[in-house]
Amino acid sequence: MKKLTLAAGFLCLFAGYAAASPASDEKDVAAAVDSMTQAMLHKDVAKLKTLTSDNVSYGHSSGKVQNKEEFVADIETGRSGFNTLQMLNQKIFMNGDTALVRNHFSAEAVNSGKVVPTEIENFQVWQKQKGHWLLIGRQAFKF
Repeated sequence: MKKLTLAAGFLCLFAGYAAASPASDEKDVAAAVDSMTQAMLHKDVAKLKTLTSDNVSYGHSSGKVQNKEEFVADIETGRSGFNTLQMLNQKIFMNGDTALVRNHFSAEAVNSGKVVPTEIENFQVWQKQKGHWLLIGRQAFKF
């Protein structure tokens, strides 16, 4: 009887952990998106590099697609920067170790010194790699 009670306890504990895991992952993805947003806003190059996969495909609403080096270099050099930046109306869809994120990208961008109000839609793909959520794909588009 004692073994049965112990086994039932472990089963309940595991079931509770398994049920809580997707919600926890969703919160972790939301935190990663927020960290990426803040890193872009504050030109935190080290953080951008840690949040971005080495083989990221970073697409802009203009159709321009960049790799990791190009994306980070634009932020680092100031070719692309922000006075304000927010991700609004965010929705996260979990699929195992992959997260699909849709949000509204609202910013006062600064492109090569020119202030550009920016209101676009944003689609991001995040993947959990070695316990960390990394951006593997992003495509912005005009609505």
